[in-house]
Amino acid sequence: MVRYGMVIDLTKCVGCETCTASCKNDNSTPKNTFWRAVRDLEVGEYPMVKRVFVPLSCMHCAKPPCLEVCPTTATRQRSDGIVVIDINLCMGCGYCIVACPYDQRWLVKEEKKYFDGHQTPPEQVNPFLYYGMASKCDFCVDRVDEGVRRGLKPGVDPEATPACVNSCISKALYFGDLDDPESEVARLARSRRAFRLLPEFGTEPSVYYLR
Repeated sequence: MVRYGMVIDLTKCVGCETCTASCKNDNSTPKNTFWRAVRDLEVGEYPMVKRVFVPLSCMHCAKPPCLEVCPTTATRQRSDGIVVIDINLCMGCGYCIVACPYDQRWLVKEEKKYFDGHQTPPEQVNPFLYYGMASKCDFCVDRVDEGVRRGLKPGVDPEATPACVNSCISKALYFGDLDDPESEVARLARSRRAFRLLPEFGTEPSVYYLR
């Protein structure tokens, strides 16, 4: 089986937010909606204090709580582990947003306008992202699927890899098949440096971090 996941090396992330910009550009997300964001944290105690940049997105949990609360089954988990939203079924109730312990789902109730009230040009609006419906990172599933169809390998071939991974200037993001023991993400996820956020919730995220 294939189980896609991501590994993020916190020692490499410089907080440039190129991944954030790349995600917005590739997915045409609305104003104030960030499927990929970078948190700037201060850790430690004086005088041993340092800054840590933590990229965040949907964790594509093996046991996603958002799926359990969705009353219309709009939130679904694919056989490859990617959690997606069927916009044809989503009614914008927001239950999934409340259920997500990582605060990585978005719901835009009304159109957000740019530049003195002018709406975003129609050609720049993602046709698969409708206002009034939940949205989130989907690991650029369209790129992944099209790449696989063409015989490319996600995480290795850029055309089959999420936009944020391709754009990272410090090479802090890794993507691939966690179930393939020979893949780079699987190797990194097994390392002693690896950890996952909020393990106490039992969600089993497919996103790992390296400390």
